[in-house]
Amino acid sequence: MMRIFLVPAILIAAMPGAFAQTAPVAPTAIARASPPAHVRLVEPHLHVTRAGKGAPRVALTFDACMGKTDTRILNTLVEQQVPATIFVTARWLRTNPEALAVMLAHPDLFELEDHGLNHIPAVDKPTLVYGIPAAGSPAAVEQEVKGGADAMVAHGIPQPQWFRGATAKYSPSAIAQIRGMGYRVAGYSVNGDSGASLPAKIVEKNYLSAKDGDVLISHINQPTHSSGEGVAKGILELKAKGVQFVRLQDFAERGDDDTTE
Repeated sequence: MMRIFLVPAILIAAMPGAFAQTAPVAPTAIARASPPAHVRLVEPHLHVTRAGKGAPRVALTFDACMGKTDTRILNTLVEQQVPATIFVTARWLRTNPEALAVMLAHPDLFELEDHGLNHIPAVDKPTLVYGIPAAGSPAAVEQEVKGGADAMVAHGIPQPQWFRGATAKYSPSAIAQIRGMGYRVAGYSVNGDSGASLPAKIVEKNYLSAKDGDVLISHINQPTHSSGEGVAKGILELKAKGVQFVRLQDFAERGDDDTTE
């Protein structure tokens, strides 16, 4: 299920994480049989504990899938002292040492979590998710999750506690497997940029729709897209409205589809 769509459904990229190209995957990672007629997928919601009275509480989360870094977003977070949770892949880590150094230099602002090894949907059955081949087996799901975490630790990042897969869609059995590996699975409640495919004005409007307890998802790896401008403006406007920004590690959270409990 998709949330906060303010764009025609014809936009192929209107889903978390699916705008950027995916990495080539070894033949062993994806089952070669024809995709089954139906694989049940879920796209979990996630909320942080609501503030109730006083300033509304919103968690900003960003996917760093691959490619480069949108410094419009990163600089806004640092300059405005806005905390955020960043989900990084091993691919992004390899090509963005400067941005990683900025994040590691501000541990009070940035919580870094696992977005996988090669940005492959965490689905343990052979299928396509928005046209992207899924991991396709439990072994490949484990490789995607553990490979991403191992790369993070190798880059000096603390062991992650959360995992968010490419496209943010999962098979229920893969969620159970990832939970069994010790991770919580990060859904969201407001789709800020639909895979960095939306124009700035729509992204800004999506940000301003966030309410107390919402978890926003956007992307920090598409510096040439206008979405990043909307993200930066949305952050500034939410701050001006008195929103309290939090990371996932800062407050209790609740996700559906057995993703956090």
